[in-house]
Parts: sequence; structure tokens; C-alpha cells
Amino acid sequence: MDLGINGRTAIVCGSSRGLGRACATSLARAGCTVVVNGIDPTRLAATADTIARETGARVIPVAGDVTTHEGQDRLLEACPAPDILITNAGGPPYRDFREIDRAAMLAGVTANMVTPIELIQRTVDGMAERGFGRIVNITSVSVKMPVLGLDLSSGARAGLTAFLAGVARSVAHANVTINNLLPGFIDTDRFRSGVTANAATLGISERDMRARREEQVPARRIGTPEEFGEACAFLCSAQAGYITGQNLLMDGGLHQAAF
Repeated sequence: MDLGINGRTAIVCGSSRGLGRACATSLARAGCTVVVNGIDPTRLAATADTIARETGARVIPVAGDVTTHEGQDRLLEACPAPDILITNAGGPPYRDFREIDRAAMLAGVTANMVTPIELIQRTVDGMAERGFGRIVNITSVSVKMPVLGLDLSSGARAGLTAFLAGVARSVAHANVTINNLLPGFIDTDRFRSGVTANAATLGISERDMRARREEQVPARRIGTPEEFGEACAFLCSAQAGYITGQNLLMDGGLHQAAF
């Protein structure tokens, strides 16, 4: 399927691995020039090289911490007028809410709520002026359902969702869409670290913990980053221009609700 975004430019935050990398790969495969980002320059360069070789797309690595103004400046210097923005930052580690002090709470809110808003503030008007924009925020299934130990991540991402609900409607007339992708159990480093932490807490093996996770999902399996990346690319497509302000669950049916 031709997504109609060949030749577009995309910034994908936190894309040296995991869900961000999958999104960057799918956008590159759709013909976009992709700016990839991560904190580790060596890993980022390797990721950029791999995506470029696999897709034939132009891939620009920009190392830096996207949660800082300096890191954001670097991204926008490399791509001043993106057509597509994928916001993504690692969430706080699994932790009992009693152990989270004020500094940790502020850091979590900065990474998972404030940073995406700042990036959107700096790019959305240009998208509107050019008559095309696609913004996808990678949040979490925990926005809709509790996940033990991810309370800070859940709260910050839910705040982002509420903040942008009105913003999405305010730019829809200019062919700019803002949507959220909510991963459930996807086979990434973060998912595996959660399995390890929960296994230790429960005193069981990681293999048994993973099996428990699979049993929770109606699809009876853990999702793949590739599936997630393809969903992200579709939300960025020309065909998805009438979808905005939505929360797309990628969870194999984990969140059980009629609405």
C-alpha cells in the first residue's frame, strides 16, 4: 500500500532502538527522509546505517537528549520543517509509587508530558502553514488501565493525552493530525526489563513471568515492534488525514472495554 508520504521528512524521537526504531524503519520504508535520535551516539549511528541499508532511505542521526532544550534544538537544526513528528521518550523505571520522590515525579512529567508538548509547539504551526502534518505520540496502554509499577508513566502520559485533545481539534482544518499510539506488551527492552522486575518481585522465573503476560493477552502472544511501526506509519499516511485526536491501542486486546 502506498501511504502517500514518499518524500516527506520525519523526526522520530528515541529511535535508536525499540518502538521508536520500528517507527523510523516503517517511515523510511514508506519513502520518508527520517531523522533518528538517541542518547548513545554509537548505537544511534549503527541504527541509522541499518535502516538506510534496509530501506534505501536517507536517514540522519542526531544524538542528544530530547527531554532537554539543547537536544530539541539539535533535532530542529537537522530538520527545521518536519512533515511528521513522532514523540517518544523512555518512561520511568518500574517502581512502587511510595518510592517516587518529587524530583523523580518532575523528571517523569518532563520526559513523558512536557517534552512532547514542547516539540509540538515548535513544529505544528509550520505544518499547518504547509497544509500537511502528522504527529504521533507514543504513550502506553497504562493511560487506559493500571499497570503495577508504572504509575508515574501512566500519570504523565494521561496528562499529555488530555492536554493534546483540544490541540488536535484546533489544527485539524489545516490537514494536521495528532494521535496517540498506546502499546501494550510489545517485545522491547523495556518490556523485558519489566518482566525481569516483576519476576523478582513475585519470586518466579522470567520465563514463567513472560508466560503470565502472554496469558493476559487475548491474542495469546507478545506484540512485535514491526507491527507497532507499521501502525505508526499508517497514522502518518495521506489516507489517515481524517483520523485525529484518537488513542490507538496496540495491545492484542489486553484492555478489555467496549469503548
